[in-house]
Amino acid sequence: MEYFNKTFCLEVKGDFACFTRPEMKVERVSYDVITPSAARAVFESIFWKPAVRWRIRKIDVLRPVKWISVRRNELGVVMSNNGGIYIDDTDNQGGLKHRQQRASLLLRDVAYRLYADLEFIPPSDRTKGCNSLAAPSEEAWEKEMLRKDENPGKYYAMFERRARKGQCFNQPYLGCREFSCEFRYVEDLSKEPEPIDETRDLGFMLYDLDFKNPQNPSPAFFRAQMNSGIIDVPDWESEEVKK
Repeated sequence: MEYFNKTFCLEVKGDFACFTRPEMKVERVSYDVITPSAARAVFESIFWKPAVRWRIRKIDVLRPVKWISVRRNELGVVMSNNGGIYIDDTDNQGGLKHRQQRASLLLRDVAYRLYADLEFIPPSDRTKGCNSLAAPSEEAWEKEMLRKDENPGKYYAMFERRARKGQCFNQPYLGCREFSCEFRYVEDLSKEPEPIDETRDLGFMLYDLDFKNPQNPSPAFFRAQMNSGIIDVPDWESEEVKK
């Protein structure tokens, strides 16, 4: 049976955002705009099931790009399963052992309109190694695989209902979890404001991670171009996406 994907639109906005460039090894420096992977995470925080996959199609930039430089305390270690981390531990010289002060170049006062296709995955094509924020449990996975008579209509309705009510599995955020954002389901584009009137080449930008090998996902990049405030995102299978 042939299925057709449906495109949904969300408006997101927040006081701060940081879509970190992977080439910056020490200090956090954000891309100029939201990345497709960060946009996907917003949609998945509202609705995700093993039966669906989000594909970002377009990004409208609604506010001019503004920057702010801040200095934040971060941890230089990762917590193990054996115990916690006491951040006030000191070394032999009396300095803090784990805490590190780093500068971050962030975006401020941001707003975007995100367009994404909700792609239905037939039961026979589903795999656990899909692009998602959380892998399903064994019990949930078996339950999904028993539903052989599914169709995408119910998933479209579930997302619309949740987005209209402002429901989410976890609070959507803009790059870093401390930069939470508001979201609004857009139904009538004719009543929405136009994107900013700005055109620029944004250079190579992180598209998403390829989860073919879940233990070691590899990054994929694309050449982002903003035309009159609109960024068209190529298909994942396109030659424009460098994996």
